[in-house]
Amino acid sequence: MDSISIISFLIFIFFCAFIFSVANSSTLGVSYVSPLLEIQERERAPSSVQLTAAYGVLNRLTPSHFSSFEFHIIPKEHCGGEFCFNISNHPGSARDGSPEILIRGTTAVDILSGVHWYLKYWCGAHISWRKTGGSQLASVPDPGSLPAVQDAGVLVRRPVPWSYYQNAVTSSYTFAWWDWKRWEKEIDWMALQGINLPLAFTGQEAIWQKVFKNFNISTSNLDDFFGGPAFLAWSRMGNLHKWGGPLPQSWLDQQLILQKKILGRMYELGMTPVLPGFSGNVPAALKRVFPSAKISRLGNWFTVNSDTRWCCTYLLDATDPLFVEIGKAFIEQQLKEYGRSSHIYNCDTFDENTPPVDDPDYISSLGATIFKGMQSADSDAVWLMQGWLFTYDPFWRPTQMRALLHSVPLGKLIVLDLYAEVKPIWATSKQFYGIPYIWKVTLLFFFCASDVVFPIVSVLFTQFICPVSVGTNLKVVFLTGMCMLHNFAGNVEMYGVLDAVGSGPVEARTSENSTMVGVGMSMEGIEQNPVVYDLMSEMAFQHSPVDVKAWIDLYSRRRYGRFVQPMQDAWNILYHTIYNCTDGAYDKNRDVIVSFPDVDPNSISTLQTVLNDVHEQYGKRYLRRAILEEPNDSYDKPHLWYSTSEVIHALKLFLESGNQLSDSSTYRYDLIDLTRQALAKYANELFLDAIEAYKLDDLHAVAHLSQKFLGLVEDLDMLLGCHDGFLLGPWIESAKELARDEDQERQFEWNARTQITMWFDNTELEASLLRDYGNKYWSGLLRDYYGPRAAIYFKYLIESLEEGKDFNLKAWRREWIKLTNSWQSSRNVFPVKSRGNALNVSQWLFEKYLQDLGSHDH
Repeated sequence: MDSISIISFLIFIFFCAFIFSVANSSTLGVSYVSPLLEIQERERAPSSVQLTAAYGVLNRLTPSHFSSFEFHIIPKEHCGGEFCFNISNHPGSARDGSPEILIRGTTAVDILSGVHWYLKYWCGAHISWRKTGGSQLASVPDPGSLPAVQDAGVLVRRPVPWSYYQNAVTSSYTFAWWDWKRWEKEIDWMALQGINLPLAFTGQEAIWQKVFKNFNISTSNLDDFFGGPAFLAWSRMGNLHKWGGPLPQSWLDQQLILQKKILGRMYELGMTPVLPGFSGNVPAALKRVFPSAKISRLGNWFTVNSDTRWCCTYLLDATDPLFVEIGKAFIEQQLKEYGRSSHIYNCDTFDENTPPVDDPDYISSLGATIFKGMQSADSDAVWLMQGWLFTYDPFWRPTQMRALLHSVPLGKLIVLDLYAEVKPIWATSKQFYGIPYIWKVTLLFFFCASDVVFPIVSVLFTQFICPVSVGTNLKVVFLTGMCMLHNFAGNVEMYGVLDAVGSGPVEARTSENSTMVGVGMSMEGIEQNPVVYDLMSEMAFQHSPVDVKAWIDLYSRRRYGRFVQPMQDAWNILYHTIYNCTDGAYDKNRDVIVSFPDVDPNSISTLQTVLNDVHEQYGKRYLRRAILEEPNDSYDKPHLWYSTSEVIHALKLFLESGNQLSDSSTYRYDLIDLTRQALAKYANELFLDAIEAYKLDDLHAVAHLSQKFLGLVEDLDMLLGCHDGFLLGPWIESAKELARDEDQERQFEWNARTQITMWFDNTELEASLLRDYGNKYWSGLLRDYYGPRAAIYFKYLIESLEEGKDFNLKAWRREWIKLTNSWQSSRNVFPVKSRGNALNVSQWLFEKYLQDLGSHDH
């Protein structure tokens, strides 16, 4: 690192230190939840327990530096009444063998946030998920040589108390097959990122089994109620039932054991895990046991023909006395099993499920009854609700929204502004009409913003509603959190809105009468786009907007452990292109490779007015840019919000840096991901070129372009196989490892394969309405499934031209659906370890496909 760079680096550090030493900046929302914060403070694990847990995380992260740090728990009064961490030089650091750095914090999570902060800004380190390259700690000096901080130390306060994590469906898209070993790594990661308000949904089916038994519902009755292991998120929300099931008793038992380990570690670290509450979703058998109960059957949720084997679940009306009784029993059973709670319970009764009437009094009664079910079991209960419904459903006009938000006592309802990085609700709802909220990024990322709900939840959220009645007029404050959604279904796509992430939470918190109480990440799937999560987690401690340009310059150094000028330049390009999506569109990956169009080629239109962008090929004239239109709901066009030529130039700079960085796992991951991104967008254009050639009756061109497309899919599969983070094998093998016998192994593997392909039910001629929603760019999946599927479509294109007949859409559908169903049930094995040289393969593919495209957008 040159002297100028070092000076710039130090200036940035001191600037950060200054920002984080600002005075108390609590919002109105924080004052509303202060009684709960005081209760949680009293019930938090003893300091000795938290310190032991914190040292455990440190030892797993960097055992070589275990003795270099000393930790102390301090009261909030040392931080002006807020949560904080303080980094200072250890008083005995001059003595050999003594700790060098002293980190004090209000909880173990805050201490570990301080460790991360120190490693990041004093040692140039980077902490990420293993699948995205893992942590870069090579830049950390040896023990005994750690950099000193300024003599006065560095005090960093949280501007709002909570940092939220997870989405209701992350449990299925990412966590479905996790064991304790993987969960321990994730909880370590959470703590280092400052996350102190995570969802804790694992194992709840075992709780429900015990609860419903007391209501005369047998275990066999629940076989029709619970979904399979890969679809539990949606059966919990009442979207579906039985799909992928039934759940073996061994699954229920082992998941409950796992949940107790998860909760135990979260509590040891001083976290506030959020448990599930009762939303009204009940098994069909309850209607037979309680014939007079107000139980209604919901409508179809994405099944092909309203197939009641999987759809149309049952909802207990919240105005029925049985609702509070079951809600109380559910929380009491959790308290009995787990021994305690943090008093915050999640319930999303109205997501993707509209109340039957819009009368404000009725809506208010619904909200009040839902909360009563929680409060009757836990007098300190607080309801945590995702604010997605206020974004996607026009039913929720100001009057209806206010009625729901004010149906619960002030400080007892917290709203997650789920899509705050793109469409913050707090800004259009007068801070959620005074209710505390969390700013969330839902990239599906999770930004939780104070007085705004910014949800961008996927179409796979809850499908049920809970009618409730209110007995008294209750004064309510809408506490909110801003959240970042960012990712849908764990799709693999480079994407982000870094400027919004770096400023949105601060703007929400400092806005007039803000009720924001936290920030958060609510992605549907993790282990992608580490740069977005690195910045978002930091916003839990930022009091002022971040200079994202300066932050990115440091990020590229930390990510790879050294300064390389071409990489610095490349990341500046990525910051202004891929990570600067400002079109307001949600980024659900619909690239042709992973989400192949199920439409007649003649319905895919080109923009005939762009006459100045015509190119020659095989003696024919073609339009360079085409627009995929949606004549029906069967096809979503790919999302493109940046200059592809600039991104190809960034890839060229990545490749130029290979000689210096090829030994870095983080570099190899990013190189593969960027090459994949560029090739995926190029494949979209190849497909359009083939469609244009088809419309011109150019058989030779269609045949050539089809083969080029299929060859690209094969080549891309080989590229993805060069890094463990892009493999299909681990997903399938982790599912099989949880099975107790051959039947379970077959069932679990079917669940794993189905979620990432067809997702839901189909007929011979009609594909699932959710097909490809969970698509992945994984090696093995491209070669074994996406490529063969595309080949079928191209085969019928060619046959149509050869025989002079219309495209046989029915035959295409029958064949690719049959291929998919066969693949879902197949048992072939895929590698779980990467192979191949990422740099060499990326360079080869760049020269083969992209080298001549860098001068223009395509």
